[in-house]
Amino acid sequence: MFITENKKYTAEDYMLLEEGAPFQLINYDLIMSPSPTPLHQIISLRLTLLFGNFLEGKSDLGFFACAPLDIKFDEGNVLQPDIVYISPERASEIVKEIIVGAPDLVIEILSPSTGYYDLSQKKDVYQKHGVKEYIVVDPIVQKVEQYILKNGVYVSHQITQKTDVFKSVLLPGLSFELSKIFRQ
Repeated sequence: MFITENKKYTAEDYMLLEEGAPFQLINYDLIMSPSPTPLHQIISLRLTLLFGNFLEGKSDLGFFACAPLDIKFDEGNVLQPDIVYISPERASEIVKEIIVGAPDLVIEILSPSTGYYDLSQKKDVYQKHGVKEYIVVDPIVQKVEQYILKNGVYVSHQITQKTDVFKSVLLPGLSFELSKIFRQ
């Protein structure tokens, strides 16, 4: 990822960017990244299909969306997680022209250019703002780590690898074999 000059930016500055600009605002820094790798996009599509199939016809379960999608956490953080889920109870509260506030669940798929931010700064923002379930997908080592928010702090709840079955805590019944995500 590329960090712009030393100026500190705000959400207002970020919103002046052209639509589709390859930036995120992380801790008042405007961070630019290249487009995702093909492997990243393949995994993102597979996860999107799994979520879509799970939520199909279950409007009472809320909705999910995938990147690029701006989520404003505060004045210094406008992030674009790979996949987000928002419960129906919170949807009307936080879904505006952009999402303003923490989704209930966030999935980040690690890439060489974004891994540092996903595992540190963005994770800290998600924790601070109350994302209940944070899922990190690592395509290189073929594992998924799930963090659950307990007393305001992320706790590693589940680490699944290659042929294991992942189970969501927030969405009971949502489970999938990692082999379906990481297949060649």
